[in-house]
Amino acid sequence: MTSAEEILAGRPPGARPHLMIEEARAADASHPAVVAYRALRRRVFVDEQGLFAGSDLDDVDADPRALVLLARGPSGEALGGVRLGPARPGEPDIGWWAGSRLAVDPTARRGAVRVGAALVRAACTRAEAAGVLRFDATVQAAGERMFARLGWERVGDVEHIGRAHVLMRFPIGRVAALAAATKSPLGGLLGGFHLGGPGFVGDDGAPVPGTDVVAACDAILPSMVERDPRWAGWCGVLVNVNDLAAMGATPVGLLDAVGARDASFARRVLAGLADAADAYGVPVLGGHTQLGVPAALSVTALGRTAHPVPAAGAGPGATVRLTADLGGGWRPGYTGRQWDSTSGRRREELAAMVSAVGRARPAAAKDVSMAGAVGTLGMLAEASGCAAVLDVAAVPRPAGATAGDWLTCFPGFAVLTADPDPQHALDAGPATGAACGELVAGAGVALRWPDGVTTTALPGAVTGMGRAAS
Repeated sequence: MTSAEEILAGRPPGARPHLMIEEARAADASHPAVVAYRALRRRVFVDEQGLFAGSDLDDVDADPRALVLLARGPSGEALGGVRLGPARPGEPDIGWWAGSRLAVDPTARRGAVRVGAALVRAACTRAEAAGVLRFDATVQAAGERMFARLGWERVGDVEHIGRAHVLMRFPIGRVAALAAATKSPLGGLLGGFHLGGPGFVGDDGAPVPGTDVVAACDAILPSMVERDPRWAGWCGVLVNVNDLAAMGATPVGLLDAVGARDASFARRVLAGLADAADAYGVPVLGGHTQLGVPAALSVTALGRTAHPVPAAGAGPGATVRLTADLGGGWRPGYTGRQWDSTSGRRREELAAMVSAVGRARPAAAKDVSMAGAVGTLGMLAEASGCAAVLDVAAVPRPAGATAGDWLTCFPGFAVLTADPDPQHALDAGPATGAACGELVAGAGVALRWPDGVTTTALPGAVTGMGRAAS
């Protein structure tokens, strides 16, 4: 009988897999995969190549976060292995990993199955799954061609273990892909509008001309409304109140539009909305409810401020700060995508966060949106006609989130600010803030790492809406 695995893998019925890759913790010296991998490394790097005398073990092997990927053949024999983990063992994992000690048994270096290439591909996939945003490898010169074929980029020549090597880097496009999916069409779609007025473009809310009113409007993804209606109702309030907060406006009321298949479903959406409205102390003024239609929710929020804070209020030289609520955890069912810190907060804690920008009045501010912290920083910089550099190690981040997830997720409360005064901070109650970058000349966003290296997260403008008109 043909199995589903054989169909999906494209193998003839009954054929045995050519290669199986097994994962283990590098520090687990008794694990069969680690035992086989270490033995293989000794044969290749000590006995065959003479790179080490006696043993090639180092501090990476003792790091409890480091992983081993072992390739086994049809009979379970060890054909090759590689390890990967944080680039600096013993230091906090900030999303910078390195691959190392790629070893292939001499008997498996030729043939239809490219063991080394398979291991490198698996390592890249595993690193991205771990939330890594920078992935390096120092490879022997003979391996450069294979790495290049697999999409790695050459950084430069280095000396390692007394021999010539090449530093390679795997381009991880997670941030750029998110920005492209969520924000890049906006310039083309909205080019005929004059949004926000002078000094504003792509802001979280819209100042109403001739008044001190700021209006914000957000729709919740229909799939989220259908899957988790009560949470969708909560988020409908959350995202709009945060939009007003980023402009320094005090929320005064909400309007909602709900679509639902029946009254029971609508009641769950509205219950979540009512819970959040009560938690934030913002009344629901009215709206529209329609039954017998697919799930849908949009909320409009009204706030007041005589001097709204724009996203475009800063320029090159301004210090960037991220202020975020690190409490809570991933919303069940949305791990890596939605961080819920607000549903467990008291009203006074929420009020302290929501009012922080209005009290501090930085030169520029923007609520972290669906584009994540990096994508949102790119929009703030774009509106200001410049670029941004983000110090990854300085970003406030909860212990339960990887760097990749945190910088691309939708957080409960997080706001980016920019101001010429590096000491200009927000007093945001339970939220944590830190200076973590600056605005610079150019376009896009670069990530700066502790070794001084910068990598490109966003190569240029995020939305295409351009700089705010004066």
